[in-house]
Amino acid sequence: MMYRIGVDVGGTNTDAVIIDENLKLVENVKMPTTEDISTGIYNAIEAVLEKSGIDRKKIRYAMLGTTQCTNAIVERKKLCKVGILRLGSPATHSIEPMIDWPEDLRGAVSENYHILKGGYEFDGREITSFDEQEIREAVRSMKGKVDAIAIACVFAPVRSEHEYMAADIVREELGDVSISLSNEVASMGLLERENATILNSALMKVAETVTEGFIEALRKQGVDSAEVYLCQNDGTLMSVEFTRKFPILTVACGPTNSIRGASFLSELKNAIVIDVGGTTTDIGVIVNSFPRESSLAADVGGARTNFRMPDIIAIGLGGGTIIRENEGAVKIGPDSVGYKLREKALVFGGDTLTATDIAVRLGMSQIGDSSLVEHIDMDFARDTMDKMMEKVEDGIDRMKLSAEPVPVVLVGGGGILVRDSLKGVSQVIKPENYPVANAIGSAIAQVSGTFEKLFTIGDGLTREDALQQSKEEAIEMTVRAGADERTVEIVDVEDVPLAYHTGNATRIKVKAAGDLRI
Repeated sequence: MMYRIGVDVGGTNTDAVIIDENLKLVENVKMPTTEDISTGIYNAIEAVLEKSGIDRKKIRYAMLGTTQCTNAIVERKKLCKVGILRLGSPATHSIEPMIDWPEDLRGAVSENYHILKGGYEFDGREITSFDEQEIREAVRSMKGKVDAIAIACVFAPVRSEHEYMAADIVREELGDVSISLSNEVASMGLLERENATILNSALMKVAETVTEGFIEALRKQGVDSAEVYLCQNDGTLMSVEFTRKFPILTVACGPTNSIRGASFLSELKNAIVIDVGGTTTDIGVIVNSFPRESSLAADVGGARTNFRMPDIIAIGLGGGTIIRENEGAVKIGPDSVGYKLREKALVFGGDTLTATDIAVRLGMSQIGDSSLVEHIDMDFARDTMDKMMEKVEDGIDRMKLSAEPVPVVLVGGGGILVRDSLKGVSQVIKPENYPVANAIGSAIAQVSGTFEKLFTIGDGLTREDALQQSKEEAIEMTVRAGADERTVEIVDVEDVPLAYHTGNATRIKVKAAGDLRI
């Protein structure tokens, strides 16, 4: 019997699970997240391995879902200095790169940018010819001043040759430097795509630290023969090498893992998922067993981007949310005791009234010492719970696409806070092992491949031909990423005609996913 280990890092807890080759849960643990993140990961791995007692050599795969890249952007820490090359002169000088970024984020990443000749019109014609000497001089001026390079070309999703030509020059001048190309990172929309590309480059060092730290934690526990993967925000896995190239794709992977875990545990392919953690409650939607993708520009640390993100709303309600009474009115959060719940909450002998204390007072949970919250007025507790549920029900309504009642899958360690009956909900499902759904989501995650291209229909190429070609490419990418070819399926197809493009053009995007090879 072979096994896989899944780890998911949250703001309050770091969860770890071990499942067997039949995807049956063998063991799970929930450990406090530590300030340095890595120690919490190591502690969780150590605890789940000791608790299971399995042979370390039989662990075939190890998966990690982590918030470290997100935290680096939000906290403006450990980011690379990025040199930015925008190919689009003279058409794009009116708006500088990072123009709408918060000043502290811009300062942490870079103000070293050049707007150079090159780029394309929407129909693939060059704006201006590629100027090798101009780019070479710009790159030389960055030598010793930057850690990574971001290259963005106008309409790169239509044609990307200029980006690759510029990347070749960067390698010639700067050697083995990390490079991000916008056509590989995000989709249409120059500024949002450029922002995503810059952030991707800024995260290169963080990605290297995360992957090396996870591998080292496994090695110290004797897990040195497992294939290592990290979770990305579409609910699938990516290799260590891929993670180091596209670290931006780990942003928001935590809620995604919970959605995938909720689908797996509940056996539902379509539902709303409520993931209640220690600090926030994330509400998302399962569509064909995968998270619904957001159609809006994603704000990452104050920068607008257009790379794929799960459609998630977060509300300030979790197990550690601080409850206050202000002139007879209940105030819920938004601050939380976070990973200090077990020392700060009243039921654990602390001095801070939290949402967990309210749930224990109402008999919804037996966590800690219930005698320590008997002094809380029962009417106050009920009023507080009503207001907490109003927050949850409002979040559900915002995620629904119709007024019809929908099933809700409840997961996360803070799931004790949610009532069994909610407005607008047909049923509330709390599956077995729901507190560690996020780690289970990382452990059972599949491998995926996404192919996106602009096709001009005509001259012998039909829409059906373009779709078939895209599906074959997506399947091939998935197999190359480590999937068992026999299990690969097409899970999403987008076919969007482009009215503004000359000719009969359409943008086709196909995603395939499959199980890891056993």
